[in-house]
Amino acid sequence: MKLTLTHDEVNAYCSELHDSNADFKLHYPADSFERQPVHTVYGGANLFKAGFAAKLGEVALKTLDTYAPNYHVFARVLGLPGADALPTNPIYVASLTRALETNPDYVREIKPAAWLAFTVYNRVLKKLQSEPIEDNRIDFEDGYGNRPDDEEDGHAVAAADEVAKGMSDNLLSPFIGIRVKTFSDECKVRSIRTLDIFLTRLAEKTGGQLPPNFIVTLPKVTTPTQVSTCAKILENLEARLGFAKDSLRMEIMIETTQSIINHQGENTVPLLVAAGGDRCRSAIFGTYDYTASCNITATHQSHTHPACDFARHVLQVSLAGTGITISDGATTSMPIGPHKASKDAALSPQQMDENRAVVHAAWKLHYDNIMHSMRHAYYQGWDLNPGQLPVRYAAVDTFFLSGLQDASARLNAFLNKAAQATLVGNTFDDAATGQGLLNFFLRGMACGAITEQEVLATGITLDELRSRSFVRIVNNRAKK
Repeated sequence: MKLTLTHDEVNAYCSELHDSNADFKLHYPADSFERQPVHTVYGGANLFKAGFAAKLGEVALKTLDTYAPNYHVFARVLGLPGADALPTNPIYVASLTRALETNPDYVREIKPAAWLAFTVYNRVLKKLQSEPIEDNRIDFEDGYGNRPDDEEDGHAVAAADEVAKGMSDNLLSPFIGIRVKTFSDECKVRSIRTLDIFLTRLAEKTGGQLPPNFIVTLPKVTTPTQVSTCAKILENLEARLGFAKDSLRMEIMIETTQSIINHQGENTVPLLVAAGGDRCRSAIFGTYDYTASCNITATHQSHTHPACDFARHVLQVSLAGTGITISDGATTSMPIGPHKASKDAALSPQQMDENRAVVHAAWKLHYDNIMHSMRHAYYQGWDLNPGQLPVRYAAVDTFFLSGLQDASARLNAFLNKAAQATLVGNTFDDAATGQGLLNFFLRGMACGAITEQEVLATGITLDELRSRSFVRIVNNRAKK
């Protein structure tokens, strides 16, 4: 075949491309599909105890039992797919429940909405009993407030003692850390002091051991120097207290307009993350501080405000492919009824109805906010109250289970066609959607919503799944 370019010219061009591609891979090593917690529970440091996770699980279970004692009530409150068609007649509900318990696969085929509601509810119950909190942040910032120095010093020591006890008694959540105050001029001395006291005491109590997946959260970052200074402090304390090298990791909170775009019109996010070096593991979007910095009034501050979506998208495209995880913010409407029973008097039916209405409305708002986050590829968010935990896990399971059959059919068809463009139903898939389909299963597995067996049912092999790259799967299949 006749060619124009010489062999040496092609080699020279390829050499240029190789160097450029290598530089790209250095900056974008690919997203990590290691386990990422689906949430972080923030709680004031003054309240933290070693058994905090189990205690919140008990409260969450009680809240669920009080305000949604069965799967069909829970599904209708949250608005799960098809929930409005679920039966309300007690006799029919009992019959359907027996069928779901004895032959769930059959019910799944004929009544998918009932199967989804039943499965989600029972998974939530199991999760709250076995691992109610995935990530816990001992908070010395907004969830704690400003206190006298002696009081915060004491809480820093007490929190370290409780973490050490939790490590010894295996009581901690799988991920845990502390949030210090911002490094602003007003708070920097107090913030550094709390971090020093906590880590010094923890090293004394544990012999220089950290809990698994420990992290320090730095809020309201505005300049790269705040991040680099925190990294230097962690490096210093790590070496002097006997912690393993590079074990003290950090995450930053994006909560101001300046942490999105700086005074020079630059995207600040990559600069902030780079300032943390290899210690920076994740970036968190703070919904309400950010909207306040945009001068949005309290009435209109919300999780789904367009200003928040803009910031989320900037954060997302800035860190995609870098291995830095991202997390979304909180729902501030708490599922707490306005009426409390006293020792001498139970709640009246009207008071119980009013409590139920408040809790259900807060649950629905939280569910909608979580689904909004997940549709935008934010698979982690904040929870602030144990009553929010059932909704968090329900939303995660619903997101993946409701799309499982469609994604399975599409991925199976795509793989069988060796990644040629294919049509499943009325959905056209080409190579651009291949990694997206694979990511659905990887994400679902990482959070426990999808089992390994459900992934293998698509026709993918374990070796292919471990590659985490649709392009690599396609190329390997093409060679066979």
